[in-house]
Amino acid sequence: MDRLEAAKVFVTIVERGSMIGAANALDMSRSMVTRYLSEMEEWSGARLLHRSTRSLSLTPAGEQVLDYCHRLLELANEVPAVNHAAVAIPRGLLRISCSQFLAHQILTPVVRQYLVSYPQASVNLHVSSQTVDLVAERIDLAIRITNELDPNLIARRLGECESVVCAAPSYLAARAAVLHPEDLTQHNCLTYSYFGDVMWRFYQTAVAVKQHQAQNSDPKLNQGQAANQVLNMSQGQAFNVPVNGNFSANDSMVVLNATLAGEGIAMQPMWAAKPYLDSGQLVPLLTKFTPQSLGVYGVYQSRKHMQPALRVMMDMLVAYFVSLK
Repeated sequence: MDRLEAAKVFVTIVERGSMIGAANALDMSRSMVTRYLSEMEEWSGARLLHRSTRSLSLTPAGEQVLDYCHRLLELANEVPAVNHAAVAIPRGLLRISCSQFLAHQILTPVVRQYLVSYPQASVNLHVSSQTVDLVAERIDLAIRITNELDPNLIARRLGECESVVCAAPSYLAARAAVLHPEDLTQHNCLTYSYFGDVMWRFYQTAVAVKQHQAQNSDPKLNQGQAANQVLNMSQGQAFNVPVNGNFSANDSMVVLNATLAGEGIAMQPMWAAKPYLDSGQLVPLLTKFTPQSLGVYGVYQSRKHMQPALRVMMDMLVAYFVSLK
């Protein structure tokens, strides 16, 4: 007979004050309750209850065994929690796909922390600027930066990629100043070919818009602005500026290196450009305007039965992106 169940029955008899009360509470027959009580008394080698037609009371041995039974049931209740905690610990291989930029700037520190925290886990980084097939490539998590995520994908937003327009002092020294997004059309802009278009988007507050309009009252100049698709937004204005240049690449780090070399103006992730902005190797441009930010998403195969390694990795990435703000 199940001794754990016998302990549960014994505790219930004491709590309910009768055999019938225990039988009703446990949805058992009275004869089954009696058998479990007999099992407990045989196991303990002592009589546990004084029984009369009207009441039950514990014997000295019964009081001691009752305490043991309470502790036994508490331990039994903790077993599933321990098992769940063990299962929830990340272990095994996690395959992650991301661009070279994300691998260097974001994944490297997060993966290092992850592997230190979970020694039974391992990570394989699939570094590529191309969109991968998660199933075919056996990828557990793909990190993508976009504002046009396929709605059919299963994804979690991990953070935000803020951008900055910048150039090297050597490029700016012999060229016209960049005071407004429209001025970019007169410059060599280095672009990230992965996004497909060459349209840079900016937002400007309503106050700055009025200041700019007051400074540029030339009707011909205002007509030319139509080509840039200036849009009214609740927070001010949005500018869609077509840019062009003599160099593009499908990796933002390559574009960054060209920018540092003085080849032109680039829109770079703030995370990548900040060290060079701080050192003066790059100069921020159009600081009164805000480049459109992009979402950073973790794309995975299924919400059902998500492995702990995947869940923990995404949690750590979310925390890391918050720390960058």
